[in-house]
Amino acid sequence: MTTGVPTSPSAARPRRSRLRRYLPLGLAVWLVLEIWLLTRVAGVAGGPTVFLLLVAGVVVGSVIIKRAGRRAFQNLNEALQRGGSPARGGGNGLLMLGGLLLMIPGLVSDVAGLLLLLPPVQKAVSRWTERTLDRRFRRAAPGSLGDAFQQARMHRPDGKVVQGEVIRQDTPEPSEQRPPLTR
Repeated sequence: MTTGVPTSPSAARPRRSRLRRYLPLGLAVWLVLEIWLLTRVAGVAGGPTVFLLLVAGVVVGSVIIKRAGRRAFQNLNEALQRGGSPARGGGNGLLMLGGLLLMIPGLVSDVAGLLLLLPPVQKAVSRWTERTLDRRFRRAAPGSLGDAFQQARMHRPDGKVVQGEVIRQDTPEPSEQRPPLTR
């Protein structure tokens, strides 16, 4: 009896994305490069110097993350007080990523973190990320994440699918507002 469903194991299994295939290899190469570079620098400058470099990276990275997080929270708070939505990230996410890369032990990650602290590099990375995400959302199939904000589908119990649009309501109706909590 044939059902039209492929029976070969390779046809039933979905193809792995390039990212899932090459990410473990990339992480292994990065780790080996970091260890090799640390040993080379320790051979030239000495072990205590490398240790101080790593400790300084952790301290500077934590200060940067704390400052960027404070600024992001302050921007969010000001936007909520104005009654609007917060503006674009303002580079706080990339500052946090730069601080995180500084905190990760290794010289390659430190260089990448320091580069992300430079405003021209932040702007270039931000533009590249926006273009990439925009392209991916446009290519996304209907009903997937890229289309989730434009339309909604409701599956009824009888099996019929009802197409519709998502209508965002910014402020709740007075009858829907909850009374203030009192103690």
